[in-house]
Amino acid sequence: MRSPEKTVLVTGGAGFIGSNFVLGLGETGGSVVVNLDALTYAGNVETLDPVLDNPNHVLVEGDIGDRALVGRLLAEHRPQAIVNFAAETHVDRSIDDPGRFVRTNVVGTYELLEAALDYWGALSGQAREDFRFLHVSTDEVYGSLGETGYFTEETPYAPNSPYAASKAASDHLVRAYHRTYGLPVVAINCSNNYGPRQFPEKLIPLATLSAIQGRRIPVYGDGGNVRDWLYVEDHCRAIVRALEAGRTGETYNVGGHNEKTNLEVVRTICGLLDELVPGSPFVPHASLITFVEDRPGHDRRYAIDAGKIGRELGWAPQETFESGMEKTVRWYLDNRGWCERVLSGAYRGERLGLGER
Repeated sequence: MRSPEKTVLVTGGAGFIGSNFVLGLGETGGSVVVNLDALTYAGNVETLDPVLDNPNHVLVEGDIGDRALVGRLLAEHRPQAIVNFAAETHVDRSIDDPGRFVRTNVVGTYELLEAALDYWGALSGQAREDFRFLHVSTDEVYGSLGETGYFTEETPYAPNSPYAASKAASDHLVRAYHRTYGLPVVAINCSNNYGPRQFPEKLIPLATLSAIQGRRIPVYGDGGNVRDWLYVEDHCRAIVRALEAGRTGETYNVGGHNEKTNLEVVRTICGLLDELVPGSPFVPHASLITFVEDRPGHDRRYAIDAGKIGRELGWAPQETFESGMEKTVRWYLDNRGWCERVLSGAYRGERLGLGER
């Protein structure tokens, strides 16, 4: 991944997508990364091991809602960009505790925007012209598709979960700060990411680790919910490209062109494990698949039209679903110690999001 060669304040850089972005910049050199992360259950310092001793990586434990802290970091490090990954992201957890999602995703984004606006407003000349605030969001803000069609940047927002609603609110705030105050923002709405270093509450790592351990693999409803799967490093490349050349005030949808049902995804994982761990006592791993009660308000289908970022910025995914999934499953097989350590907290793979409050 080519570096923007600048100082970047990355929020949520110890989480799944953020850490992959930070590590990608660290591999290329040339960029100073100030990494602000609250280090909640999903933010793991061990994930950042390759750059923890790198003088161009500064890890700060803190909340995007702490405007004074963010202001101090901006004043001290003088970044040319802010990339905002910081968010509560798991739909099931949002069903159980929507307030946490409002506090982080809505109020936290507001406080971050206020700090960014103060900082940008004090810049002058080329520094003011070059500054960017890049906000990372989700396709879930658009709601649910029927059997045909795609989400575009013009699709009306229709969020169906507390998570999606909180991200939609944050997106609207980002847009408003551009239109009202002129803050130079760029927004990305991405499809479902997968790849290394994802906390094992999400479908792909949860299914992979459950199969490795011989535990049942839960599939919601009939398994027919469709998502467009995007390999996380492809997403990070899109973010770098948007920082380099994205038009301010614009939103870019980023997808992997890989529509798969949840059941297809899980069966792919099982097939890969059958090949990669043929001596496992749990072969065929597909025998572990168990259908469970569906998530409340579960959107049936998401699919992204990524034509705009392709036309304007020349981005296209490099990984196919098959190549990305093999890399992902191999990573979890090769990093079981990481998985065990990140799961040493409160989450043990239990079912979340039943709406029992």
